[in-house]
Amino acid sequence: MTNLSPLDLMAHTAASSSVSDHAVAQRVFALAAEGLQTLIDGLSGPLGDRLVAAVDCLERASGRIIVTGMGKSGHIGRKIAATLASTGAPAFFVHPGEASHGDLGMITRDDVVLALSNSGETHELLDILAYTRRFQIPLVAITRQDASTLGESADVVLPLPNTAEACPNGLAPTTSTTLALALGDALAVALLERRNFFGP
Repeated sequence: MTNLSPLDLMAHTAASSSVSDHAVAQRVFALAAEGLQTLIDGLSGPLGDRLVAAVDCLERASGRIIVTGMGKSGHIGRKIAATLASTGAPAFFVHPGEASHGDLGMITRDDVVLALSNSGETHELLDILAYTRRFQIPLVAITRQDASTLGESADVVLPLPNTAEACPNGLAPTTSTTLALALGDALAVALLERRNFFGP
């Protein structure tokens, strides 16, 4: 290898990097696929009943679907809100931090809240949780922890499978955000089909 020209050395390095990158991508895809399969399998058990209950809850709302979450969960929540709104379910995203500084007034008794938090212990969500309980506003949660502040506050919990994140340190939300997004898409499409939004 020491006799390689600079151009050959660059090509060799690029080839080695691509093999490594492919292995990383394969691991990321495999973990996501494993998590999605867990969700699919769960439909024949308690998750299936909870999913139907969540769709019922969202469908009954005469107001809007308020989606909320912090950090990466917030980014996923924004996408879910956009998907709901574009498929016939009036929805918008409320940032938990802004909610604590006046935006709670955007949420009415006719609405339903869909809250996302992997841990279920996101401090910034506490004011929204208390607000929904005080005014009896239905609350649907997507979280990994049933026995969490969010899980125990919610009317319906859609549990995320306890699958590994793709990040080597298990810190960066990767698999969990993919699964939360898939659950949000499932809710949106189920509502769309119940309401025959694209029907004749």
